[in-house]
Amino acid sequence: MRKNIKLTVLAATATALTLGLTACGTSSDPSSAKTDGGKADDSKPLVIAASPSPHADILNFVKDKLAAKEGLKLDVKEFTDYVLPNTATEQGQVDGNYFQHKPYLDDFNKKNNTHVVPVVNVHLEPLGLYSKKVKAIGDIKAGQTIAVPNDTTNEGRALQLLAANNLITLKEGVGTSAKLSDITDKKGLEFKELEAATVPRALNDVDAAIINGNYAIEANLSPAKDALILEKAEGNPYANFLAVKDGNQNDPRVQKLAKLLNSDEVKKFIEEKYQGSVIPAFGTPAS
Repeated sequence: MRKNIKLTVLAATATALTLGLTACGTSSDPSSAKTDGGKADDSKPLVIAASPSPHADILNFVKDKLAAKEGLKLDVKEFTDYVLPNTATEQGQVDGNYFQHKPYLDDFNKKNNTHVVPVVNVHLEPLGLYSKKVKAIGDIKAGQTIAVPNDTTNEGRALQLLAANNLITLKEGVGTSAKLSDITDKKGLEFKELEAATVPRALNDVDAAIINGNYAIEANLSPAKDALILEKAEGNPYANFLAVKDGNQNDPRVQKLAKLLNSDEVKKFIEEKYQGSVIPAFGTPAS
């Protein structure tokens, strides 16, 4: 999922939702997958909304290579915005979605009175510290400048990465909403706040920079090879996950997809295709 998310104004939601689904080629109503008793019909396709990459790519791998063995019919619908997948899930236009991380979903549910919940973590697009002036984290010294993303989600995430690697100290309990004002010990470092997409272009002007995984790739940086430090997938709140409307977690089709998304085959696919720019986030349930 792209981390530098801009929330779209939810004007004329019903109309936009209909248009969004039409544009993505929806030809069936997922609600038809329900039996008269209200229970999911295991023989009907499971319709999942997803961002094009890497989310839809991963789902299409499951659809083409794994789903048939589990008796799962999977229908992947691509969306390029970050509002409609959740509203479509809430309203039953799709059975679930795969595009977001927990901090975004929590904020979305709170602001829109939706009831979308995580099912299982799948992958992480890791945030990393990059530099063209130093070769190792130990070379970063007092007086040097580090560029960080300036939006709430990414700045907090960047500061937590720096704190986890002892480059700064943060106030107790600030969590993922940390701001520069929450730094209790800068250890002599200076910080430059920039819009996340522009941070890679600042690498020549600063000593190091925190860059989102997707923007690093666009700048021909390899997170696995070029980052001085990189987020870990285990326990990371920014893992992207399969999500459904609350109450649908035990749909047999959802459970089959969750199992496949956490399979060894998907782990291998992610590792080989993305070479460290996207990493598996299996091991603990999304919550």
